[in-house]
Amino acid sequence: QPALRTAIEADAQARGWPALHQELARVDPVTAARLAPADSQRIGRALEVFRASGRPLSSFQQRAGRARPPGWWIGEQPGRFLSLEPADRSWLHARIAQRFDTMFEQGLVQEVQALRQRGDLHPDLPAMRCVGYRQLWAALQATPDPARQDVAWWRSVREQGVAATRQLAKRQLTWLRSMPQREVLACDDPALMNALPAQLARELAAG
Repeated sequence: QPALRTAIEADAQARGWPALHQELARVDPVTAARLAPADSQRIGRALEVFRASGRPLSSFQQRAGRARPPGWWIGEQPGRFLSLEPADRSWLHARIAQRFDTMFEQGLVQEVQALRQRGDLHPDLPAMRCVGYRQLWAALQATPDPARQDVAWWRSVREQGVAATRQLAKRQLTWLRSMPQREVLACDDPALMNALPAQLARELAAG
């Protein structure tokens, strides 16, 4: 609800997101316990759900969890899951760079330029904070004249986007490695795609 979301953001500007996190802890302690006090996006979403529905966000999630069909968990251990992780970090870095180059080739610059020209968007929106968009938005804001967007400018934007994506991937891998119940599959193993269907069938049959 846009009006409700605007009111929450105004409240956060006046009191700060840690204060709203404390408010969330009073109405939805389950959700608040897993969020950092500065996690503005998720705190705002949880408060919006509560203020709109009168119910904590965690109650909807728990209800959805009870409705999960048989076989949601893989194997007999609750919460166990398969995790695709590269054994060779350089393989991941090469794919990240290739992905960013493909985004450029498919019109990333033109897309972000069009988004900036709409007039109703700003770089603090969740969608504009996506890796790649955020770096390019800042670069276009600093150098809006296409005549000044030379080879060095393009190289700088690419390096920033690739670096930010690598940092994101590192955080994701750290998060995955905090879960001992996962079973790791090396996604950079060329033989994985041939072996994966049979392994998934075995896991689902066991579950």
